[in-house]
Amino acid sequence: MKQENTGFKTSIGGQAVMEGVMMRGDFSAAGVDKCALAVRKPDGEIALEYTEKQGKKPWCRRVPFVRGIFNFVSMLTLGYRMLMRSVELSGNEAETSEFEKKMQEKMGDKASALFSALTFIISMALALGLFMFLPAAISSLLRPLIRSGIGLTAVEGIIKIAIFVAYLAIISHLKEIRRLFEYHGAEHKTIFCYEHDQELTVENVMRFQRFHPRCGTSFLLIVLVISILVFSVVTWDSLIMRVLLKLILLPVVVGAAYEVIRFAGRHDNLFTRIISAPGLCLQRLTTREPDASEIEVAIAAMKAVIPENRADAAY
Repeated sequence: MKQENTGFKTSIGGQAVMEGVMMRGDFSAAGVDKCALAVRKPDGEIALEYTEKQGKKPWCRRVPFVRGIFNFVSMLTLGYRMLMRSVELSGNEAETSEFEKKMQEKMGDKASALFSALTFIISMALALGLFMFLPAAISSLLRPLIRSGIGLTAVEGIIKIAIFVAYLAIISHLKEIRRLFEYHGAEHKTIFCYEHDQELTVENVMRFQRFHPRCGTSFLLIVLVISILVFSVVTWDSLIMRVLLKLILLPVVVGAAYEVIRFAGRHDNLFTRIISAPGLCLQRLTTREPDASEIEVAIAAMKAVIPENRADAAY
């Protein structure tokens, strides 16, 4: 597969969704923020939805470390909305329960928004419990054996990473998730094709690798690694207090991780290759080789957000 580095790195990024791809181009120099969602519908056609915002980004989206927190929250909420929309467009909506039907009769369109919000909150609560409370609880049981706070934090970090990798390995065997990971691979290949200034055709995109240093998988892994360093100063005297302090310090971890992944995405040297290597390796779980039809969808989303001036898309 094509691997050579042309020196051009784009700020365009994306996300795999249900039977599709979301691409976003945040072009600060031009004051434009473009977002496109492309989804393969049940009839085989590609549904394409596009939005564009004009104007300069607020200060909180531009200041180093601070921008990482706000950009992360923005991408998290946008990604969730695009995922829910893709479920509708792809025809993969679950059958409505009797409870949901009654709520829709009483609340109308507000019911869908309420269910989406509740689903998001529950998902975040489960994630916090799985990756913050559970590792801390397990590690605290080792306090009689490990006296050092740094040592306990290192164990906690290893448990987090092990849970994360195991979770990805398990869900990767699910049929729907495999399809999602194939679209993830299509997204990466398409971005690489654009960065190498090649025409966006299925044949050209196919030739590129599916592992990208600015992937969200790499970002999450860097978050876990940095959290080991930051949380090493947090007390182990109280499990509840430790979890609460970790929640307070979480923005610090996210802000630092964003700057690391941003630096790695803009430079190609020995240091960035070393810090990118674990995330690229983990993408063997979170990406799959896509087929031609999946690449077509990724290309449709990509073309919708490409600016007229190529320089505006530079990272």
